[in-house]
Amino acid sequence: MHVRPNTISVWSDLGCPWSHAVVWRLWDARRRLGLEERVRFDHHAFPLELFNEEPTPRWHVDVEAPVARTLAPRAGWQAWSAPDSSWPVTLLPPMEAVQAAKLQSLEAAEALDRGLRRALYGESRCISLRHVILEVAREADAIDVAALAGALDDGRARRAVIDDWRAAQGDEVRGSAHLFAPDGTNAQNPGIGIGWEDDGSPHGRTWIERDDPEAIDDLVRRAAGG
Repeated sequence: MHVRPNTISVWSDLGCPWSHAVVWRLWDARRRLGLEERVRFDHHAFPLELFNEEPTPRWHVDVEAPVARTLAPRAGWQAWSAPDSSWPVTLLPPMEAVQAAKLQSLEAAEALDRGLRRALYGESRCISLRHVILEVAREADAIDVAALAGALDDGRARRAVIDDWRAAQGDEVRGSAHLFAPDGTNAQNPGIGIGWEDDGSPHGRTWIERDDPEAIDDLVRRAAGG
């Protein structure tokens, strides 16, 4: 896995609540450590719907999100409050949009990724839709919205999502979210252990087995060079 200096490579699915918590922690760690001008996040798609050959079901998010929320309570969370018919059946368009924003800059991609996560988990917006993606882009800084719309319309970033999916079929990327620092240090859901058991309920029970927030801080320091 090649990671550019001063960069953390972030592989994730926008529909994964664990990745929402991890990405929020990344932003928080970078700010607390005073490294906002030195460290960038390079977002890559880990499209679960392509791996699983089905949409990520609403119930799956409803079960995991309340537990993931305990890891990053200030990240913006709410139970889905829009009509059930507005639940995004695919998250390929917004993941493509993040790759399209990356054609402008890593900063633009970071801003759009964070805005889309907030829109889905905190505002119950259907981020599959083109107009919602562009609305979120207008609410963020560092994004040329007209250029983003053009990239979405001609599909120039679509291949990047497929390339990420194929790359993630190897041994290095193990799930969402998996983070890589330039020195080779990497971890899936850094510092977090997730437990699950079949407790007889329709979807089982999940919980946090361990939590070491310093693991994220360590990755950010390593990306900064020490």
